[in-house]
Amino acid sequence: MHIIVISDKLAKTRSVSLSLWHALASLLLVSGLLVALTAGLYWLTLRFSAEIRIPFLQNLLVAVQRSETQKAREFVQQNINAMAVRVGEMQAQLTRLDALGERLSALAGIKPQEFRFGEAPGLGGAQATSLPSYDLSMQEFSDRLNLLSRQMENRTDMLGVLEAQMFEQTVRKKLIPTILPVSGATFNASSFGMRIDPFTGQQAMHEGMDFLAEPGTPVVAAAGGVVVFAGWHPQYGQMIELDHGNDLMTRYAHCSRLFAKQGDVVKRGRKIAEVGTTGRSTGPHLHFEVRFRGSAQNPARFLVGSNPGTVQTARNTR
Repeated sequence: MHIIVISDKLAKTRSVSLSLWHALASLLLVSGLLVALTAGLYWLTLRFSAEIRIPFLQNLLVAVQRSETQKAREFVQQNINAMAVRVGEMQAQLTRLDALGERLSALAGIKPQEFRFGEAPGLGGAQATSLPSYDLSMQEFSDRLNLLSRQMENRTDMLGVLEAQMFEQTVRKKLIPTILPVSGATFNASSFGMRIDPFTGQQAMHEGMDFLAEPGTPVVAAAGGVVVFAGWHPQYGQMIELDHGNDLMTRYAHCSRLFAKQGDVVKRGRKIAEVGTTGRSTGPHLHFEVRFRGSAQNPARFLVGSNPGTVQTARNTR
């Protein structure tokens, strides 16, 4: 672009040449000035709108304030909703922990009143003086909430493993013959070990324990198990064998009547027979055996924990 300037005050004409770059620079300068003026006017309008009392400006200011307030409320509500979800999850975890604690206390034999899982523990203490107190920020509160949730999840997992182990131990304990097969027996007639055989008069191994009892006295299962044999045996007479798992078995011999049949699942302490004198026997008594992997074990090692006063080592030739 070529511009020629003519004036009466000038002795001669002057010409100015403008390139494309000059035009663009001028346009940018003008645009910048317009933007700066607009921003300045907008700031002045908002800054002094309260003093100027112009209805249009007042309405504009109120609209801006409402918009900012609405955004702040939405932000706070979103945070509250997120924290409410976390609190709900923690309440569910706490309910599971309470139920798990009650089950564990029952397995451990702890009285319910000693551990009140449904009540919050008492807290207290003097006001802190060494460090000043302060309000938690939203981020700090959220971080602590997340940490507490993770800790509760870890505690639940660990207590779940502990419950499984305690339950397994309880089941195994119930499958070990530790209760007397004959209630009210005061002593045993013949203990486990070498003795004089009452029929041959020879020294022989007695692979069980004989309990003196009147005919018809109930015989109960010393532990829970499955009946693997119930019937007549040439030497043991009317006999029942229980399989307790883990290669452990008990035998109840010389019975007069049987109340369990092969294949029955019996609980610990259930009546399975009555005392008699069938088979190779010299009088009414219960012959009781404990076998591990087919090998006879001393029943006193198992029964001594139930009632030490009833398991004695009196011997005779019965």
